[in-house]
Amino acid sequence: MNATLQTRLANLRARMAATATDLVVIGPSSHMLYMADLSPHGDERPVLLMISQSFAGFLMPALNVDSARQHTDLPFFPWADADGPAAALAELIAATGIDRTAPSIVLDETMRADFALLVLDTLPGASRRFTNDTVGYLRSRKDAAEYDALKKSAVLNDAAMAAGFAALRPGITEREVATVIRDFYKANGATTEFCSVCFGPNGAFPHHHTGETRLAEGDAVLIDTGARIYGYPSDMTRVGFYGTAPEGFGQIHSILDRAVEAAIAAARPGTPASAVDKAARDVITAAGYGPNFLHRTGHGLGIDIHETPYITATSDTVLEEGMVFSIEPGIYLQGRFGLRLEEIVIIRNGVAEILSDMPRSAVAVG
Repeated sequence: MNATLQTRLANLRARMAATATDLVVIGPSSHMLYMADLSPHGDERPVLLMISQSFAGFLMPALNVDSARQHTDLPFFPWADADGPAAALAELIAATGIDRTAPSIVLDETMRADFALLVLDTLPGASRRFTNDTVGYLRSRKDAAEYDALKKSAVLNDAAMAAGFAALRPGITEREVATVIRDFYKANGATTEFCSVCFGPNGAFPHHHTGETRLAEGDAVLIDTGARIYGYPSDMTRVGFYGTAPEGFGQIHSILDRAVEAAIAAARPGTPASAVDKAARDVITAAGYGPNFLHRTGHGLGIDIHETPYITATSDTVLEEGMVFSIEPGIYLQGRFGLRLEEIVIIRNGVAEILSDMPRSAVAVG
């Protein structure tokens, strides 16, 4: 196990002690990738990583053991299709050394329900909760290596975004612009996570599916895109227009830029996430567009595109150093256009540092 994984395991055990947790149970997921650098094939065959204060090991289908061994030196408790997982699971639980009478266990909220029920049926006296105060807590606080990967990913995304806007011309389709961006990612060693290109009224749909709409004079353009490189994703939204900006575009863009700045100013260690949401929302509401801001202000970003912390009106998460999340207020005017400006920030040295180097100014093309 490398030094990073050893540190993460030690940190998890410290969190387990602080939260009176006897056992953490993780399925094939980004949690497993974070804790063990292993992303095994996921199907109906149970795969579990169990971590106690004294032991860590895997329940693993026998047919996957040899491949998985290349990525981890943690012990395996293999099981064959002919036998089923029950005996191997019992051996693994015994190896963890926990008291089976009434253990406090944490279950990976992303694992298959049948995997979770298998564990709970084996430990019927267990109290259980999800990972938010253990693995999730650790994942939301990025270390220096994660910061470096996220920064590099964001800067690559800047260039991909610029390539997308540079491709705009009359008659080009949303899908063709998305292809330009996807090809840029591929040429630079990244894999596309998502790419939403919205022309004209389509921008008023916050989760528009990129399609065959063709670009016309006077269209607003919204591009929300991200890719994965160095193991971590990017996510950014920028807006512009082709030819002459539609009526009201400049005003809405200015309001959103001020909302982003207000949220960034509010994002400090010790501040609740809800205060960041409120800072952005207050700007938009004061400008008369409160009902047109249809979603939360942001979401965490790490191994996953969406993870903790979530920047919502009801979130009581207190921001801390190392937390990474989006700030992405939007105003959506049905039948006209919709604009959203999105930055990914990290709480670093007491302030919210933007990972992108690309300005938020509107991109004028044509």
